[in-house]
Amino acid sequence: MLGSTIPAASKRVAFRAGLASGRLLRMPGAFSPLVARIVAETGFDGVYISGAALSADLALPDIGLTTLTEVAARGGAIAQATDLPSLIDADTGFGEPLNAARTTRVLEQAGLAGLHLEDQVNPKRCGHLDNKAVVSVAEMLGRIRAAVGARTDPNFVVCARTDARAVEGLPAAIDRAKAYADAGADLIFAEALADESEFEAFRAGVDIPLLANMTEFGKSALLDAATLERLGFNVVIYPVTTLRIAMGAVEAGLRTIAADGTQAALVPAMQTRARLYELVDYADYNQFDSSVYNFTLGGADQ
Repeated sequence: MLGSTIPAASKRVAFRAGLASGRLLRMPGAFSPLVARIVAETGFDGVYISGAALSADLALPDIGLTTLTEVAARGGAIAQATDLPSLIDADTGFGEPLNAARTTRVLEQAGLAGLHLEDQVNPKRCGHLDNKAVVSVAEMLGRIRAAVGARTDPNFVVCARTDARAVEGLPAAIDRAKAYADAGADLIFAEALADESEFEAFRAGVDIPLLANMTEFGKSALLDAATLERLGFNVVIYPVTTLRIAMGAVEAGLRTIAADGTQAALVPAMQTRARLYELVDYADYNQFDSSVYNFTLGGADQ
């Protein structure tokens, strides 16, 4: 009831332990707290909060239009929904290095286990689109150092994302990742690697934990978890998968209602009222109400 009972600091410890465990942490994207609850119930290791999914949920493109306030509010609500650690997309840090520092502090205080910052120019573009541009290595090092210096909990994970593979090539992206690690990044997110050989090359070149992005309709081959673990990756995210599943079902369902004049054919595929109540702990809230309002009204003279 009322979300997670585990302090954010403990979730960060768990995330750090997972990164050091040598196994692959699977972190599906959750675009709402209710989705995060299902992520936890289905046995995953953590929750990922995608900037692209958050933008899309606001009916906006993923081009840096969302604000720190919006991201922190949604991210904090999602993080509080489960006992799992949550990693959030912080784009380019919402501005200059000082903004990246404030972003880190705000997201840490919101209960996140970590964030990732990217080396694109501001405003950014979706990592799997063409015509991206990256900042200089020196500018990105400033973002990373600002974030690392701003955290108050040393277990808060600062992940550095590089989009340089599509702009400067694979060797340059690996060199950037090494520099980002030297600047204090705890985890490297190599965006838009093409195939298994590129993931393997990145692992051979970088000696800190690595994150793989298995997004649909992008530039990367969809490698399975066993392959990524064999390649030595530490985290895999499925950033927009749940949103795409949900929106596909919503669109198909609404077209059915528009054509048939009723939702009757859709009912067997719907989440039931009982299942929804189970996910939101309805019975526990009802029991709480009963335990508080357990009196009866007396007569008029009392």
